[in-house]
Amino acid sequence: MRWPAAAVLVALSAVTLRNAAVDSPRPPQESATPAMRKPVLVELFTSEGCSTCPPADALLVRLETEQPIPGVQVIAIEEHVDYWNQQGWNDPFSSSEWTLRQQDYGSKFKLPSPYTPQLIVDGETQLVGGREGETQEAIRQAAQQQKAEVTLTPGKPSGDGTERVEVRVDKLPSLGNGSALIWLAVTEKGLQSSVNAGENAGKDLRHASVLRVLRKVGTVDGKSPSFVASPELKLKPNWNRDNLTIVAFAQDKRTWHILGAAAVKLPN
Repeated sequence: MRWPAAAVLVALSAVTLRNAAVDSPRPPQESATPAMRKPVLVELFTSEGCSTCPPADALLVRLETEQPIPGVQVIAIEEHVDYWNQQGWNDPFSSSEWTLRQQDYGSKFKLPSPYTPQLIVDGETQLVGGREGETQEAIRQAAQQQKAEVTLTPGKPSGDGTERVEVRVDKLPSLGNGSALIWLAVTEKGLQSSVNAGENAGKDLRHASVLRVLRKVGTVDGKSPSFVASPELKLKPNWNRDNLTIVAFAQDKRTWHILGAAAVKLPN
């Protein structure tokens, strides 16, 4: 675990223990078809400039490709922060937007400072990335929560890089007087870098699905259990369409808990 600035490690440890179960993984359960799997959003805040991040990246790749937890669909998103870019290597996938998102999570979890690698499971649990047993247990716990039904219907491919996607959210859990933010994201898998500077100099780094775009497409208040919209997305020509996935999720505006999520491959 690496902190970009001085912080009290004891405070982080206390928060991590409060928000992540450390018991050993439970015995395997009966398998389920993909359609029956409960989606759980797993966000990893990482950087190619951070020497402790590659093991966390590798764990997320395994969770995404192997889907090892019965009855659960792990929707993986790597969010590369930009505050490591001054340490010798400029992460080509980094963005100040993802740094701001991590800072918002830090405020919710009352952390003394942002750090990498940081894993967020369904907006409910934060823990140091790379801890496989704790991560799988947090995913299992998140899958037990009531989930909204989120569906994604991509339109026909366009020739100008603009894509229209229908996002529908039904059966939102009760929000009382609160509201939920509806997010639409594009991720790209299969990305890698040959790093020649900084803490990971000489390493070939491979990633899980990397966040390319994240847009808020609507807000639902506690009195409206459903949402539907057909926003447009602009894709860059250097993104590999075969490796693109669209992700939509509903997030409680107050607690930042993920209320439901879905992912679908972009059609050709």
